[in-house]
Amino acid sequence: MLKRLSFLSLIFLLLGNLSVCAQKKPKKERKTIASTPRSELLYTDHTYIPEIKSVELYNADKRQSFPVIHLGSGDQLRLQFDDLRADNRSFYYTLVHCDAEWNPSSLTPIDYLESFTEDRINDYKISFNTFQKYMHYELSIPNQTVRPKLSGNYLLKVYEDGDQDRLLLTKRFFILNPKVKVDAVVTQSQVVRERDKRQKVNFVIQHPGLLIQNPYQEIKVIVMQNQRFDTQKMTNVPLFIRNDQLIYEDVKTNDFDGGNEFRFFDTRSMRFKSQTTQSIYQDSLYHVKLFADAVWNTPTYTSQFDENGNFYIMNQDGTNPDYDGDYGWVYFTLLSTPPTENGQAYILGKFNNYRKDEESRMTYDPANKLYYTRLLLKQGVTNYHYIWADAKGNIDNNAFDGNFYETENSYQILVYYRQPGSRYEELISYSTLNSRK
Repeated sequence: MLKRLSFLSLIFLLLGNLSVCAQKKPKKERKTIASTPRSELLYTDHTYIPEIKSVELYNADKRQSFPVIHLGSGDQLRLQFDDLRADNRSFYYTLVHCDAEWNPSSLTPIDYLESFTEDRINDYKISFNTFQKYMHYELSIPNQTVRPKLSGNYLLKVYEDGDQDRLLLTKRFFILNPKVKVDAVVTQSQVVRERDKRQKVNFVIQHPGLLIQNPYQEIKVIVMQNQRFDTQKMTNVPLFIRNDQLIYEDVKTNDFDGGNEFRFFDTRSMRFKSQTTQSIYQDSLYHVKLFADAVWNTPTYTSQFDENGNFYIMNQDGTNPDYDGDYGWVYFTLLSTPPTENGQAYILGKFNNYRKDEESRMTYDPANKLYYTRLLLKQGVTNYHYIWADAKGNIDNNAFDGNFYETENSYQILVYYRQPGSRYEELISYSTLNSRK
């Protein structure tokens, strides 16, 4: 009996110790996801946090095309972007109708949207076989939930958890309701001293089916070079007004710097070097060092093919670059001294919305007389160029790359019409032309 009691005591003692051990085992902590911080809304193409990368918005018929579709047609726009935080989040979007100068119009969402005013982005996928993890998101507009019913300028807003102050990105796009025709041509500047450097866009608006009583108040025209909002020009003053014609051929109107062809680099493969790559190595991420760039500001123009500032996501090592394209640090070097005493050099392109900020600013090395920087970019073919901003904020887009009339550029012409008594401006014409054609 005594032995049996001792045996039972031992069993209870062991069970007690196991219970104490189980109680002392630490609980697994749940990972908390920090919310996107609140930001002030900007009516521009903009990313509000550095983790949002590779933002594209284009007509779905062709990647990187101008983001314009016809009202009431089957056309669609395609938005794509990556979130390097790569965790489970809820992203929403909405549209804001704007005027020709990208101010919000006086319309309410009920006026310019047929159905709901916002929706969640449900098309997303985690990256596959990449060192840099990310979540890839896609969205098509219009869709069954959000469908614009008026032409004009629109701002697409993407934000987190239905809170429109927690902005991720904004992108501009256009909905066209054609009512007039535009005939346009690109020529040399009519200012004699600028003829070797600048290009001029002349055009005529043909409007036999549209009554325009006062073109100075009813019509605005935007001319863009290479889809760039930062260098666009606006005019509402035609040189001549004829029957069913508005003629815009003023000597000093719609003159643009010819600039130079864009530089480019090719990172479609991270296993093999391209013609622009000096070396590739990999630790936690890929590192791609490009060959140093020389200054192109010479008296003679040299022709070369470019994509007019665009970038294309491509991956020769995978099957779908949208979610198996990897990111890498790309190292840039510009062999140049400062063009003026005080200023900053920047590297710009459509890949960063031609945005001059701390990320695009380059560092100067006076000992080696060169500028350098690195950017975290997705695999593909990317156009870029260098600009100079002096201490007063004056921008010289051609300080490093030169300025030539012969440069191949694309131009976009957008015509807006505000009917007398209307509360918004319609987009009634969109035309594109090329300086070589």
